Amino acid sequence: MQLRTFTGALVAAAVASGAFYAFRGSQPVGTASTAGQIRSASNDAAQQTRRALVVDQGSLYTGTITGNEPLTKETDDYGRKVLEMLTPEQTTAKLRKNEESWLVGRGAGVVRYDVVQIPSNSPIEDDHAEKIIEVPQNLAATDKGATTSDWMFWGVFDGHSGWVTSAKLRQTLISFVARELNSTYKTALEDPALRFPSPEAIDKAIKTGFVRLDNEIVHESVKKVKKAQSKVAAAELLAPALSGSCALLSFYDSRSKLLRVACTGDSRAVLGRRGANGKWTATPLSEDQTGGTTSEAERLRREHPGEPNVVRNGRILGGLEPSRAFGDAYYKWSLKTNEELKKSYFARTPSTNLKTPPYVTAEPIITTTKVEPEKGDFVVMATDGLWEMLTNEEVVGLVGQWLDAEGGANGKNAQTQSWLNSWFSKEKQLPVEQKVSADGTGQRAPIRQQQWGTKTSLNERFVVEDKNAATHLVRNALGGKDQDQLSALLTLPSPFSRRYRDDLTVEVIFFGDGPSNGNVTLNKDASAPEPEVKSKL
Repeated sequence: MQLRTFTGALVAAAVASGAFYAFRGSQPVGTASTAGQIRSASNDAAQQTRRALVVDQGSLYTGTITGNEPLTKETDDYGRKVLEMLTPEQTTAKLRKNEESWLVGRGAGVVRYDVVQIPSNSPIEDDHAEKIIEVPQNLAATDKGATTSDWMFWGVFDGHSGWVTSAKLRQTLISFVARELNSTYKTALEDPALRFPSPEAIDKAIKTGFVRLDNEIVHESVKKVKKAQSKVAAAELLAPALSGSCALLSFYDSRSKLLRVACTGDSRAVLGRRGANGKWTATPLSEDQTGGTTSEAERLRREHPGEPNVVRNGRILGGLEPSRAFGDAYYKWSLKTNEELKKSYFARTPSTNLKTPPYVTAEPIITTTKVEPEKGDFVVMATDGLWEMLTNEEVVGLVGQWLDAEGGANGKNAQTQSWLNSWFSKEKQLPVEQKVSADGTGQRAPIRQQQWGTKTSLNERFVVEDKNAATHLVRNALGGKDQDQLSALLTLPSPFSRRYRDDLTVEVIFFGDGPSNGNVTLNKDASAPEPEVKSKL
């Protein structure tokens, strides 16, 4: 998808030829290989012109529609889908449709978190969940005379082959993990020699919560189906097992100020921390877990010796990309179970390379980080759709840029738009320390900018237009200053959009010293308006 400009920065987003189509109604009136040869519909002063997006096999084109009548055909004479492009206002509305921002007044080191989702699949296969649990001192020890502490959880779930598994994680994963943590903390409290559980015990509790939930999804469901002997029951019980989902869960203990990030799959968390020079540093808190990750591929080969196809082309058995995930039961069920379910119900034929399952696990890898609220730390959690577009440094730099423009996570002392425009005209660099070389973390580089043919200098791509930090990241990932690319990518309907962008779920968690009023309130300035309640009459 190459980006070309014509009359006001129109995009000709074509993979191969860069051809540009102008439309009168829904009929092509001319083509050319260069933008300079295009007949501009704007020459017809008597007619209104609008943007059109043409979806071909593997290619995108933009052009103009003359007149103010709606398109009367979904396809042109060549079988290509013809769409009216979103206006800049419609594009912004779509970006902000699912945004949320919450102000956290617990006085526990977290002041705010922002969330946004942009679907590509229909329905979206991503999901997310957040929960704050107030833990009394009779269940978990506290310090400095405090009667309670807060456990805060944030989760993003990247589904694949459907939305059911990620929805199951939204409903239950935090509860499964909190239950194990509750038992672990309470056991330590009852031992005068301990009072607090060891780091290893906490990590074990989180892993146990993950594994027990996946066992319920993948194996307990089969037992229930065999007992029910019903295809209707099988359809409901096996749905979360037959699809799959990655999971990224952050657990913050307000007493210890420790943030644990549990990663199953290829979603990613990155910490932003400002240095003495005013710039931010980006520290990855997770590793992408795929068949293309060296450590994961080596682990799988150790666990399945003599199976050359356990990882093929960076995928498990040549099929699934994440090496750790919930669901994906075809990679976990025995050959016998696979065959029985295929015969009796509707399960598909497993891979011919399936010999010694399970090949995929839901057990997470956990990192622990001491958060420094006084330094204004923040964490970005996102499904891999964001990391296909931006590097860790770009993401942290963009949030740092947003903080400077908004006057902090609480939005106090926000600068005027005129000042902001002046600042951008002078400041070309994102306020982030750039990584010099690969550090072997196993994190993949962005691929979409190359696919789209973006040639603009990365430091000249970005804008600040949103009050929600997560929306700010998505806007800049999809186009930033290039309004035409942004509009084109958000105009694309499913399933065509999936060729150019994935589902996107992004959370930004801001740490700091905030008020202690005990409330968690919706930040309406950075949240989508609640839908109006319609009369039942």
